[in-house]
Amino acid sequence: MASLGEDLLKIVNKLQDLVFNTIGNDSLDLPQIVVVGSQSSGKSSVLENIVGRDFLPRGSGIVTRRPLILQLINIPSESDKPEGDEVHVPHTPAAVSGQDEWAEFHHIPGRKFTDFQDVKREIENETARIAGNNKGINRQPINLKIYSAHVLSLTLVDLPGLTKVPIGDQPTDIEKQTRNLITEYIAKPNSIILAVSPANVDLVNSEALKLARHVDPMGRRTIGVLTKIDLMDHGTNAIDILSGRVYPLKLGFIGVVNRSQQDIQGNKSLAEALKAERDFFKMNPAYRNMANRCGTEFLAKTLNTTLKGHIRERLPDIKARLNTLMGQTQQELASYGDSAFTGKEHRGSLILQLMTRFATSFITSIDGTSSEISTKELGGGARIYYIFNDVFGNSLETIDPNMNLSISDIRTAIRNSTGPRPSLFVPELAFDLLVKPQIKLLEVPSQRCVELVYEELIKICHTCGSNELSRYPKLQGKLIEVVSNLLRERLGPCSTYVESLISIQRAYINTNHPNFLGAAAAMSSVINDKHEKEKKFQAAEERRKREKKRLKEANGVNGDQEAGEEEEDADATRSSQQLNVRGHSKNARSMSPAVGHRAANGHARADEMARLGNSGGSARDSFLNYFFGKDGAPMQSAPGSQSNLPSHRHSISTSRHVSQNIEPSFAGSLRRGDNHTRLADRSSNAQYEAAIDEYPEHDLDDNPLMPLDDTPALTEREHLETELIRRLISSYFGIVRESVADQVPKAVMHLLVNHSKDVVQNRLVSELYKEDLFQELLHEDDAIKTEREKCERLLGTYKEAASIISEVL
Repeated sequence: MASLGEDLLKIVNKLQDLVFNTIGNDSLDLPQIVVVGSQSSGKSSVLENIVGRDFLPRGSGIVTRRPLILQLINIPSESDKPEGDEVHVPHTPAAVSGQDEWAEFHHIPGRKFTDFQDVKREIENETARIAGNNKGINRQPINLKIYSAHVLSLTLVDLPGLTKVPIGDQPTDIEKQTRNLITEYIAKPNSIILAVSPANVDLVNSEALKLARHVDPMGRRTIGVLTKIDLMDHGTNAIDILSGRVYPLKLGFIGVVNRSQQDIQGNKSLAEALKAERDFFKMNPAYRNMANRCGTEFLAKTLNTTLKGHIRERLPDIKARLNTLMGQTQQELASYGDSAFTGKEHRGSLILQLMTRFATSFITSIDGTSSEISTKELGGGARIYYIFNDVFGNSLETIDPNMNLSISDIRTAIRNSTGPRPSLFVPELAFDLLVKPQIKLLEVPSQRCVELVYEELIKICHTCGSNELSRYPKLQGKLIEVVSNLLRERLGPCSTYVESLISIQRAYINTNHPNFLGAAAAMSSVINDKHEKEKKFQAAEERRKREKKRLKEANGVNGDQEAGEEEEDADATRSSQQLNVRGHSKNARSMSPAVGHRAANGHARADEMARLGNSGGSARDSFLNYFFGKDGAPMQSAPGSQSNLPSHRHSISTSRHVSQNIEPSFAGSLRRGDNHTRLADRSSNAQYEAAIDEYPEHDLDDNPLMPLDDTPALTEREHLETELIRRLISSYFGIVRESVADQVPKAVMHLLVNHSKDVVQNRLVSELYKEDLFQELLHEDDAIKTEREKCERLLGTYKEAASIISEVL
């Protein structure tokens, strides 16, 4: 069994070398002994006693600042071979020659250290090189192997000592860093914890045992070591602790006696220290009966036996772990491709295979059938749908049909489209002239939609391909270049077609569309809105009068005076209406000469206005009444409109083209601060002041007759005509927008997306499947080649280790 145990230790050491040489961490969770203890607890002395050499740095504060993975490898000579199951015990260092043992560092391969003082200096230098000189710790381990015929095969990990208070330039969280590092090692199930505690300190204060219990609460893989037993107070001993009556551990406690600081400064040899240790336990009455279970030699044998048994116990788990790692490594190696498949006779088939995979990945990413679908973000075809539905659709919805189209623009367009004489109807030419630039607004978001889809296809192209394709960066770059050129070729025709879609919509304005609002319906809507505003104005006037009456009653004004004033207000209002009617008759612009020369009194015009506002009339009647009037009377303005101003405030105008002479309304004059504007009668002035007081800002801003700049105010007819044109534009723009939202995505899918999917395979083959390009395209990346070779070595080592484990099992 001893031979089997030694073989297992060799296997573990070999695997440990492997994982640190190839991976850099202990991925196998190999069995090892982790030494844990507080500062000045004697950890370093215990390790030196086990090795039989003085090779560890010493000093104040934290000296061990990086994990030291110490592999003790026994190389027995012919005369020292153990017989049977006998365990070889280290000789005293006095008989050791430099040729019998040496040390090697992993970071200096091939160099043998026969002087252990050089080993100590190298540990110090390597620690300072990585961890710095500020007494901070670092997680990167130092690997040290000691070959000797006088040691037992062990794998020990020396960790920084636990500390409480940072000193010097140490970081403030040095205690937390140290605890985290120690916990990382001792938490592994395959680690044996060697908890070192000084015997001259109460065991309940042992930080090593506290950390060990946290990860090993049952004490099944913890060995306790009591140091400084010789320094305990007289009259006290550690018998109860060593017997397991104070703190039970399955593997028990072992007492040792190390060299004191005075012995170290006096250069007392380890041979003398080990002899003094044996004499102490044999001569001390308290420990005489258990002297054979104390001391460094017994500790070394116990660690060796325990480690072998632990390896044997954990061997099935290690084998299962090896099988898992072999499967993962095999899969990783397959992703790099087989180097034997890159021969000259296989190049053509390899390139064709990689092209096919690339094209298939491109198509499936668009269709959403790829086996590697991301769950973190949208991509591929889903991203294209998002562009069509959300980005493009929302951008169309945000366009205002009347963007950059002012009332002045509409009025000017109407005037220019009538020629030298006034028109009977709102000219259709003005509508065509105004709606076409608005349709042009849809071209920018449509072209942006094409660009976004093109960019998404380029992104899909760059993400296509497998890990095997990454072996050949030149081939991958050429594949991306060919597909990018294909997409760029299709971008031009697609953009041109989308542009033509907008031009087609502008080429023919189909006012016969079933969803188009039409002139009659638009005019009816405009008049209804106008009546609603008039009702609001009248309601405000009534509220003003009621409020005025209530205030007078509250002030004690008698009823006769109130009645007189109300009658005076009514007479003033009627007088103002008559003046307004006469003024409007002079100012009104006729639709035709026949209509323009007809006269009617103010009451007839008011009756006609009432008939027009009657809700019982049809939309067509309202539209015709506006242009021709009923019973031969032209349409007049409603109360509260601009034409209610006194007649002497209006200049006579009979033509649309000279309406610049028309004076603005009273409210408009107030806004411009016209001090020369005065009302002819007091009642009209009071009426308008009351309306302005009721709605000081809202009515002025919402009144469409009020100019926003120095341009002349609109007449009522101009106001209705411009509002009619605006609503017709909005209606027709909505129809065109709906059509564009439907046709542009279809065009992009047909001309850009689907066409690229259909021809990508043929384009790749025709461009790249050329024998003179094979060697250049299959030039393998050096980094990938190195990784594949490393992976091959790792897989070979795993297989070898699994084979050895299978033999011993």
